[in-house]
Amino acid sequence: MTNLREIRLNAFDMACVGHIQQGLWRHPRDQATQYNTLEYWTGMARTLERGLFDGLFLADVLGVYDVYGNSPDAAIREAAQVPLLDPMLLVPAMAAATQHLGFGITCNLAYETPYLFARRVSTLDHLTGGRAGWNIVTGYLDSAARAMGLAAQMAHDDRYDLADEYMELVYALWEGSWADDACAAGAAMGAYADPARIRRVRHEGPQYRLDAIHLVEPSPQRTPVLFQAGASDRGRRFAARHAECVFVNGGPKPGVAALVADLRRQAAARPLCIMVGATLVVGRTEAEARDKLEDYRRHASVEGALAHASASLGIDFARYGMDEPVQAGPTQAIQSNVDAMARQAGPTWTKRKLIDQFVLGSRQPPIVGSAEQVADALMGWVTDADVDGFNLSRTVAPECLEDVIELVVPILQERGVYKRAYAPGTYREKLFGAGPLLAPPHPAAAHRQVAEHANAAG
Repeated sequence: MTNLREIRLNAFDMACVGHIQQGLWRHPRDQATQYNTLEYWTGMARTLERGLFDGLFLADVLGVYDVYGNSPDAAIREAAQVPLLDPMLLVPAMAAATQHLGFGITCNLAYETPYLFARRVSTLDHLTGGRAGWNIVTGYLDSAARAMGLAAQMAHDDRYDLADEYMELVYALWEGSWADDACAAGAAMGAYADPARIRRVRHEGPQYRLDAIHLVEPSPQRTPVLFQAGASDRGRRFAARHAECVFVNGGPKPGVAALVADLRRQAAARPLCIMVGATLVVGRTEAEARDKLEDYRRHASVEGALAHASASLGIDFARYGMDEPVQAGPTQAIQSNVDAMARQAGPTWTKRKLIDQFVLGSRQPPIVGSAEQVADALMGWVTDADVDGFNLSRTVAPECLEDVIELVVPILQERGVYKRAYAPGTYREKLFGAGPLLAPPHPAAAHRQVAEHANAAG
C-alpha cells in the first residue's frame, strides 16, 4: 500500500449554519449556530491543524436559495446557507491561531472588480504568510444577479468567457506589476521601492478596462493557490488552463474516474491536485458508526435539502409530485450537478428518487463504517478514481472532524499514505513540493516573466 500517493484532506465548510448536510444544526451536539463567533472558527482551525489537514475550503454564494417554490422561505426556515457571512473576513483570525493550515476561499469573480479583489487577496496572502487560496467561481444563482442590480445572470458559458479575461487581469496585477526586487532596489537608493521596478497594468477588453499599479507589494505566493470546481465541458477547459486544485463531486466511481482522466489530459504537463467531495460517519466499530448515522438522520431536513437541490440544479421541485418524472432541461445553474443527478438516478427520475438519496439532508451519500473501513474506502477512491484527496463536508460539528482526526488519520499514517508532519513553506509549496510561485506552463507565469524582462531591459 505504500506505493499510494499521500492523501490530501480539506475540511469543506461555509460560514453559515447549514452547509451541505441540511438540518443537522438541530442536533444537540452540533455547534454550527456559533458560526458568527471567532472562537468557533479559530477552534476549528486549531483542530484541523492538529489533524494535519492541508486546508479549510470555504464555500460561498451571493444569493439566497429561492428556486424551490419560487420563494426563499424554505431555505430561511431550514438555515440552508442563509444567514451567511463573508468567508474572507474569517481567515486572518484562523491564520493567527495556526501555522500551517491553508485556506481556500470562494469568491465570485462575476461581481468583484479585478483591481479591488487583487488587493484583498494579496493582503490575505501577506497576513497568512503565504497560505491563501482562491476557489474561482462565476456563480449560479439568479438571486445573486438580482442582488447586484441585474435582471439575471449571464449564460453559463459566457460566464467562463468573462472569467478567462478576469484571470488575465488579476495575473497581470499579482505577477507583473511589481518586480521581485522592487523594494530591495529601492532600499539601495534610500527609498522604500524603486519606481522603475514597478509597472502599470493597462488593459482594455470586452468586459474590463484597467490602468493601474497594483497597490500591494509582492506577497509570498503572489498568485494564491487556485481552486476550481467546474465539471461541465466548459468548466473543465477553464480548470485545465487555470486551476491547481480541482474539486469534483462524488458519485459512481467510473464516472468520477473518467472526469478526472479528462481533467488530467487537458492540463497536460501541469500538475493538478484533484479532490472529491465526501461525507464520513466514523465509529470505532461498524455498529457504532451505523448507530451514529441513525442518530444523525433523525435531524436531517428534507425541506432544506430540496431548497438546496432546487437552486443548485435549477429545478423547482415544489412543482412536481413525488412520482412525476422530473424534466431537467437547459439550466444556468450548476450543469455538472444536473449531469451527476441524471447519472445517479437514471434517465427518468422523480422527486421520490431524489429524496431517497437524502441520507443526511444532501444528495451526497456518506461513507459509513469503522475507522478501518473508512480508511479502506478513501484509499480505494485514490486507487480507482485517481483522485489526490477529499473535501470533507461536516455533519455534526466539531465531532465529525474529531472522529476523522482521532480514528482515521492514525490508520492512514500507519499505512504510509498520510503525512506525519507538515512540509515547510507556503500553501503551494506544501501541496506541490516546488517553489512558492506559479511556474510555466501556467499562464500566470507568463505575466511575471514578461514584466521582469521588460523591467530589466528598461
